[in-house]
Amino acid sequence: MKPNLINGKWEATGHGVENINPSDIMDVIDVYAQAGRAETEAAIAAAAEAFPAWSLSTPQQRHDILHRAGDEILTRCEELATLLAREEGKILAEARGEVTRAGHIMLFFAGEALRQRGELRESVRPGVQVDVTREPVGVIGVITPWNFPIAIPAWKIAPALCHGNTVVFKPAELVPGCAWALVDILHRAGMPPGVLNLVMGKGAVVGQTMLEDARVDAITFTGSQVTGARVAAASLPLMRKVQLEMGGKNPLVVLDDADLDVAVDCALDGAFYSTGQRCTASSRLIVTRGIHDRFVAALAERVSQLRVGPALAENTQIGPVVDSIQLSQDIDYIATARRQGGVLRAGGDTVRLQTEGYFLQPALITETHPDMQINREEVFGPVASVIAVEDYEAALAMANDTPFGLSGGICTTSLKYASDFKRKAQVGMVMVNLPTAGVDYHVPFGGRKASSFGPREQGSHAAEFFTVVKTAYTRP
Repeated sequence: MKPNLINGKWEATGHGVENINPSDIMDVIDVYAQAGRAETEAAIAAAAEAFPAWSLSTPQQRHDILHRAGDEILTRCEELATLLAREEGKILAEARGEVTRAGHIMLFFAGEALRQRGELRESVRPGVQVDVTREPVGVIGVITPWNFPIAIPAWKIAPALCHGNTVVFKPAELVPGCAWALVDILHRAGMPPGVLNLVMGKGAVVGQTMLEDARVDAITFTGSQVTGARVAAASLPLMRKVQLEMGGKNPLVVLDDADLDVAVDCALDGAFYSTGQRCTASSRLIVTRGIHDRFVAALAERVSQLRVGPALAENTQIGPVVDSIQLSQDIDYIATARRQGGVLRAGGDTVRLQTEGYFLQPALITETHPDMQINREEVFGPVASVIAVEDYEAALAMANDTPFGLSGGICTTSLKYASDFKRKAQVGMVMVNLPTAGVDYHVPFGGRKASSFGPREQGSHAAEFFTVVKTAYTRP
């Protein structure tokens, strides 16, 4: 049984949960110890005790630990990618890319530890000097989802540690393997006891304990909108900082003047790769009528050719969805869309293979209208809908007609429309002639409206959440 890490020690518990391969439910990857309230409180206490010393640690110490961790992640890429593919269902090529990204994130924030920034100003009062600096927040609660089991933990934990905070980390219940491996790497890289703590277990127990404990100074969360709202509500009475990433219903606009091949590639990648289980997935394809029929025909043909199979098979393009609950949800959304008038143009059936897993042929649903459930709610699976519109203005209005605002894309050869969309799309990230999914680690990540709350993640902008600003006045 793989134990939790609390105060620098690996701690087993009396209860463990099997980690199951969604490509082959008979494949048990390992058993992972489940933390309860007592273990979570012990982890929080350890993080609080370790904070004063770690917050005053040298930038070089923090750099060296993160750099060693990043190097090991990259060196072990194939091993970690195989683990990721087994436990989450992401195909091996995508798993390699995610592991590589996690390594690069560690190396980036190793550098950030040394890139100290501050301001020295003259006061408006004669003879007074003003210093503006940043200091760590304290104990950071890190709560991560299952769809990027090593990259998202890396891009939350690395900046937290880089800026001198201590961490209590609760990974998603479905993917403890990558989380355990990441923490083990950081632990062996030289992390002092209590600075990084891993507590695996149910959100209703571990997560709730973190929410209720005033010693947790900030929480960074990625997951559902419902749970994000609970995190915010529980944190407000404690005046706790929160950073919430809560999904999207991302539009990809395709205009008449678009390069058809580029548009189809963008839609195929954005909507269906990673089994559509990305918060930035292109779940709404908004297409002007002049190109609509050609686009739909070309995309439907490409979708029908996608090879569904086990995540570790090299020729697989679409792996399984993560579990039976997600598979049922995807099937229900497809059925509801058809009842409400949508046409299933390609895919949508479960797939039987030699191994028993959660396989679904990607679904393309056409002739939908904006009020259909498929166009209002996040499916989080390999399912995309097409909405036909008259022109760019209608497409822009449709793209913004959603409570979410994470990512939005446009395929066009017009600089005028591309520039206008970049300015007017009500999202945090805009893609022009690119899939809506796929972002860089050195620039800000986040959205608007119901998609995100709080400062941005990733890059140098991560300091906005993981530090507090101090202004000091001095008369020499």
